[in-house]
Amino acid sequence: MLRPLILSVCLAAGPAFAATRLLVTVVEPRSGALVTGLKAEDFAVLDDGRARRVESAEMTSGPVDVMLLVDTSLLGAVVQPVAENLVGQLQEKEQMAVVSFHSAAELVQDFTSSQELLRRAVGSVKFGNTPRVLDALYAAIDGGFRASVYRRVVVLVTAGVEGPSRMSEREVLKLARRNAVSIYPVFVLGRERPMFERLARQTGGACFELRDRQRAMDAKAGARLFEVLRSPYTVTVEGNLALGERIKLEVKRPERLFVSGLPLD
Repeated sequence: MLRPLILSVCLAAGPAFAATRLLVTVVEPRSGALVTGLKAEDFAVLDDGRARRVESAEMTSGPVDVMLLVDTSLLGAVVQPVAENLVGQLQEKEQMAVVSFHSAAELVQDFTSSQELLRRAVGSVKFGNTPRVLDALYAAIDGGFRASVYRRVVVLVTAGVEGPSRMSEREVLKLARRNAVSIYPVFVLGRERPMFERLARQTGGACFELRDRQRAMDAKAGARLFEVLRSPYTVTVEGNLALGERIKLEVKRPERLFVSGLPLD
């Protein structure tokens, strides 16, 4: 069964372009494993029901700048081993920042390549209050990547519970797309899974569900996540995408896949 992706793409008005690029992530939903080897003919893009020609699809590989958003609510202690695991995946050129959140977001460590500083930051967080995931995402994305060099990524490490956020999901998605930020939720509980999937699907990210503590502490889980972060597809589609246009993106495979996209042009 094909899994379509519906994107509400908001792009700045401007002159027409011959082609539009989409950053696309494709993973196997149960394992979170990256799906490799896809070609242009494996993708289909529909514009209001009309097929757009996919001119090329190329898997790229490169470093990322990661905003590690760590849940420090009353339930957040369960995710601390996950955050420590992810710090250990950072490569030499890459940078990571640590932001803690419960009722508000707080920068604990600015962007750095030092795993020692990052581990210290993760270990220093205190737990309490109610988590406000959408508020934390908005605050982290809004100006948080001004000094970034590589692909902009938010890894949201959360127990999976959302509190009374003031910002809406739509506002967070609009800001993320405007700033070319991909969102990767890593969560333990399934209560907010539909929201996490929408945040990932519409920003070129992916979801990772950790159902038990053993899996959360598994070093392979962090390595798998970073493989996905570093290896998106760049899909080039004929024509320009108009303001407010609804785009349907499909991968023509019989198996169930998680597909997400982020407009780059």
